[in-house]
Amino acid sequence: FARSGNVDNPDRNWSPWQPVDLLKDPVLNVPPARFIQWKAVLHAGNIAPTVESVLLNYLPKNVAPDFDDVTVQVGVRYLPMPKLGVVPDTSGTAAANPQPRFDAPPPTTRDSDSIGVKWTVHDDNDDQMVYSVYYRGDGETRWLLLKDDLADKYYSFDASLLPDGGYTVEVMASDSPSHSPGQALTSTRDSARFEVDTTPPRIEGLKAAVEGTQIHVSFHAVDGFSNIKRAEYSVDAADWQYVEPVGQLADSKNANYDFQVAVPAGGNRALPDQAKISSEHVVVVRVYDRFDNMSAAKTVIRQ
Repeated sequence: FARSGNVDNPDRNWSPWQPVDLLKDPVLNVPPARFIQWKAVLHAGNIAPTVESVLLNYLPKNVAPDFDDVTVQVGVRYLPMPKLGVVPDTSGTAAANPQPRFDAPPPTTRDSDSIGVKWTVHDDNDDQMVYSVYYRGDGETRWLLLKDDLADKYYSFDASLLPDGGYTVEVMASDSPSHSPGQALTSTRDSARFEVDTTPPRIEGLKAAVEGTQIHVSFHAVDGFSNIKRAEYSVDAADWQYVEPVGQLADSKNANYDFQVAVPAGGNRALPDQAKISSEHVVVVRVYDRFDNMSAAKTVIRQ
């Protein structure tokens, strides 16, 4: 006989005992449930009856994968995990004593041109899973595919694939490798919004002129997406020096710079056809945006 129920106490709301005729139909006529119980009634005869073994096969209800989190790191590239050799277990101890699964974190490297996506997900049926990664820009409605058919729980891609702006990544997990198409289930999880900026700022209107014992330098910096972070200058290949913008606050996508620096001491070795040039100085400036994209420009002062 067999009966089933959804609580671990068989005396509470379980189905009634149903006879099982193993010679006719081994399928149990009991409702689907979390728990099942069987009993055997043995009838004495000339030989004492015994039960040597009972094998009960069941099909668990499939549940969708469940995400814990999805994280995005700009400037990080995930490296392939080393493939370790596996010695097959012929003793059967591994099957009898399953070990808990542990996903080792993938090795990473800093790469300003990459974006790394990593996720943690589990499946209560312990199914094999496959993943797809999508992205969507601010103000957009369609998810665009970055990569599908992923077995690893991480993925890196070239940041230049995305124009400068704000984005969200969505990861889809499917247990299709362990189920037929009609039975497979999927789930998705979105990342927090992140920003991509791979375009350096522009330097416009760089001017430099000697005014007495000073070199007067001015220029304008502009970035299409993020704020200007800092600017530096160098005269005649000297060390880089920080320079503040006009107003002393770098808090916008545009910044004006206007400063003076002392004319470097020392002469210049002129070529024969430059005998009429008494001095020459090279002024180089460079500007960084909030994502550390850098652009540089130079101008030459001749007297």
